[in-house]
Amino acid sequence: MRGPRQSLGTSGIYFYYESTLTMNRLFCLMIATLGVFPAIATCADPVMNDQVRWWKGNLHTHSLWSDGDQFPEMIADWYREQGYQFLALTDHNVLSEGTRWMSVQKIVARSDAGIVGRYRERFGDHWVQQRANPETRDQEVRLKPLDEFRHLVEERGRFIMIPAEEISDRSEGKPVHINATNLAEAIAPAGGATVREAMQNNLRIILEHEKAHGREVLPHINHPNFGYAMTAEDLAAVVSERFFEVYNGHPGVNQLGDKDHPSIEQMWDQINAIRCGIAGVAPIMGLATDDSHEYHGKPGSRPGRGWVMVRSRFLTPEHLIQAMKRGDFYASSGVTLDDVRFDESTRKLSVDILAEDSVNYRTDFIATLKGDATDHDRIGVVVSSQKGTSASYQMTGKELYVRALVTSDQPHVDPSFKDQMQQAWTQPVGWSK
Repeated sequence: MRGPRQSLGTSGIYFYYESTLTMNRLFCLMIATLGVFPAIATCADPVMNDQVRWWKGNLHTHSLWSDGDQFPEMIADWYREQGYQFLALTDHNVLSEGTRWMSVQKIVARSDAGIVGRYRERFGDHWVQQRANPETRDQEVRLKPLDEFRHLVEERGRFIMIPAEEISDRSEGKPVHINATNLAEAIAPAGGATVREAMQNNLRIILEHEKAHGREVLPHINHPNFGYAMTAEDLAAVVSERFFEVYNGHPGVNQLGDKDHPSIEQMWDQINAIRCGIAGVAPIMGLATDDSHEYHGKPGSRPGRGWVMVRSRFLTPEHLIQAMKRGDFYASSGVTLDDVRFDESTRKLSVDILAEDSVNYRTDFIATLKGDATDHDRIGVVVSSQKGTSASYQMTGKELYVRALVTSDQPHVDPSFKDQMQQAWTQPVGWSK
């Protein structure tokens, strides 16, 4: 087992990481030499232990590279210690690469006077680089790029970092933000005369980037109610976008809407009513994210509020994104699912919950029913509500699609809005042309 984390300096982290891998390899080699082949499945090497499983990750996070208030490696270390397996730092219009110095005064102004000291305590004096600015003589700290610090926090088969960016654009005076996960280089905002055009232009560039670099890239629309910038009609029309945030943990993104705007939950079904019923295209899928900026306990968008659980054989960016593109994931703000399955032949959606002691669960199966496009009463209808740790719904042929919303009777551990409960969202299934 790992010793006390705070006692490891930079060299200690490298020593622990390399030593652990070496011991794992020797252990596996010993098993293979002895001919105890069934035991190989217990080997810690993820190449040998390649069972399909759920991986937990956050795909919307900010650091000092843009408008966050923490060093990127400190953020990555927090997520790893909290049991996440993957993390994308998504700073605005930048990848964390190249040389960048930031004044200590600005860093402290965003956070508190102890931030640099905690950074030194965690990673050591030899890791933290500080200087006097050559012109102003102000004290500065170098922000480490991803390729430099990832080796301190990544663990094969246990935790990876994925390069990403929040492409932050504006149109018609409104914010148009799209995350792109697993980029090879930063993408500049494309602009557009309208919100819808800006969305389309940016998505086109992301997909061109994916093709040009021969890598899996996941674009997703961020917080559509932020500034009430995007409508369900906008998101339904941009059919090249297959993902959006059904839950974003930032308190300022209008998750619940208002008297003139739908909640994000309602918007999801409005989008898919148009996509599946009128346009004849696949439904949009929903992510949960933190959109974290604040890491010091102050009010704001804090980490740990929302995440995705992706079912994949391997913990690599390519395998995770391929699984998400297949819809093999769910979003969560606190509820953990053991299994989600949809039987195409029987048209049955089933959900099994990994229950906590003394916690009660309700699963609502939500569908949009076939019918007149102007009949709003058929959009986002609860077609079945079941209590317990297992639930299923048999489609009747009247639904355009069905999805499950699981809600526990426990409040969210760090709510972003009033009376928020812990939930999980499965993806819409059962749609067909």
